[in-house]
Amino acid sequence: MEPILTLNNVGFTYGDSWTLRGINLQVHRSELLGILGPNGSGKTTLLKIMDGILAPTEGGEILVNGENLSSLGRKETARRIAMVSQENHFGFDFSVLEVVLMGRFPHLGKLQFEGERDVTVALKALDATHTRSLSMRSIHRLSGGEKQRVLIARALAQEPQLILLDEPTSFLDIKYKREIFQLISALSADRGLAVVVVTHDLDLTAQYCQRLVLLKEGEIYQVGDAAAVITPSNIRTVYDCPVVVDRNPATGTPRISLEK
Repeated sequence: MEPILTLNNVGFTYGDSWTLRGINLQVHRSELLGILGPNGSGKTTLLKIMDGILAPTEGGEILVNGENLSSLGRKETARRIAMVSQENHFGFDFSVLEVVLMGRFPHLGKLQFEGERDVTVALKALDATHTRSLSMRSIHRLSGGEKQRVLIARALAQEPQLILLDEPTSFLDIKYKREIFQLISALSADRGLAVVVVTHDLDLTAQYCQRLVLLKEGEIYQVGDAAAVITPSNIRTVYDCPVVVDRNPATGTPRISLEK
């Protein structure tokens, strides 16, 4: 099966310093892929490159369904790839439905208003994220978990093949963290979406992601399933932190504890 997204020898520099180097990676339909690594390892930069916000340096290329991402316009890219950024600020008191309808922008012409189909797609996205009951509430009057679900609904309204999420569980309590991972896992499985999530939550990533990418200083240190990636040796080397890795008794996936 052809991958939705392919990165060939992707690198990126800020000034004279390499942020990413030699990244070779594929993302497939129905895959939930987790990107891990310490602060400064290039995780967010990698997501921005996947979304076409940043362009690779020195000849690297990104293919979307076999087409070079650099040849696609911004609207065409947004029909295929949706990004849920870590920071989302709204200057106006938009309703939840209005926020989700913003996801229809790649399907609208210049100065075109949303039509009946756009509203239908937005409402289905709200249903998929269990937020339809919030549709008339202000985006400023939501809890952190509710807001994150609405932002995922906005991404779904783009009708993409791939959703990129940057730290979607930051500042959420354990209940909402679990709910967000359950949601993106279900969307990937039920809709055939490819989902790439950047996170610091190693335990939940091991529990829900089919494949993990571990970054170290801008390069892929290890890629594979949770058992191959989350090992005491890998975590010690990449995070400079000694840990004990055992098995979660409920799921059988790797579970991490800090050494004393």
